[in-house]
Amino acid sequence: MTSWKGRWRKRKQTSRALPTWELGEGSPVLRADPRDALVSASIGPAGELVALWSTSEDEAALRSVTTQPGWATFPDPTTARPVTARVTRQAGDLVDVTELPGLTLAHPSVQPLPEGRVLVVGARCRWRKDGPDRNAVIYGSNGRIEAQATLGDGIEHVFTTTSGEVWVGYFDEGVYGNYGWGDANSAPPMGSSGLVRFSPQLEQTWRFPSHVDNQWGAISDCYALNVTDESVWTCYYTDYPIVQIRQDSVAGWRNHISGAKALAVSGTRVGLLGGYAPQQDRLVVGELADQAMRVVGEYRLVLPGGAPLPPQVTAIGRGPVLHLITAEHWYRLPLGELTRE
Repeated sequence: MTSWKGRWRKRKQTSRALPTWELGEGSPVLRADPRDALVSASIGPAGELVALWSTSEDEAALRSVTTQPGWATFPDPTTARPVTARVTRQAGDLVDVTELPGLTLAHPSVQPLPEGRVLVVGARCRWRKDGPDRNAVIYGSNGRIEAQATLGDGIEHVFTTTSGEVWVGYFDEGVYGNYGWGDANSAPPMGSSGLVRFSPQLEQTWRFPSHVDNQWGAISDCYALNVTDESVWTCYYTDYPIVQIRQDSVAGWRNHISGAKALAVSGTRVGLLGGYAPQQDRLVVGELADQAMRVVGEYRLVLPGGAPLPPQVTAIGRGPVLHLITAEHWYRLPLGELTRE
């Protein structure tokens, strides 16, 4: 799901045999239109599946990139033309649909807001002297634009709370600067702290502390993020600590498991999913104590029937539940299931 972003200084991992943990039967991912293609999927604050859909032709526009001959491919902040998209909010077998006409944000993430509103955020954002891209749009339940704002470049994660607060985690280019941010004559990257909380009006209200004010180190890349109304958890590059933010205070635990892309938390029990190739399907379960995580179990996640996870799967932790979303199915794995002998 993150082919539009660059990674750097990755550590190579070696593969070893792990016991498998088979996911339970998933729920079908419900489409607004059977012809729609899935553009992106996430999980809302109530544990609902939130997905953005478009036609196959418009999906290509929403994944727009620019390729420079003999050089590299760069993801575009905006689409070449406005497209029509649909947002579904699925809880069980019930689904609500909001149509978004004229969407121009490329590589979008979507989250629900109170009163049936929808937040759409583009992953990339250019800084310009006459004003940066406004890569966040709030739509009303009727699909009309209510507000626009700038949340910065290099966005890895976007999660809302039930009250409408917005937590944004940034990858390395959003932390250190790209697309004009951080140059000599431009503004510092909005994501320089790696993790920022915005108000329901999309104004900054809190930033992750720097290494000077935080014994767990600065965020160079916000790999995994778990947001609930009570607290926020993250595991980040470079040293992969497991950190909790609660009432704007930071607590942490040392961790030697590298590269996890999603985490779930239940009390003092933590699940870390993912890693560098070939460990994308690795699930590590640990116990938090004495400022360190102690590993108590390690598995390889497989689909029902034992088939491997597909290459294109979205993995998200919300509270104590890990969610895995494919184009067709939505799997939920409560962390408590992994505590049984």
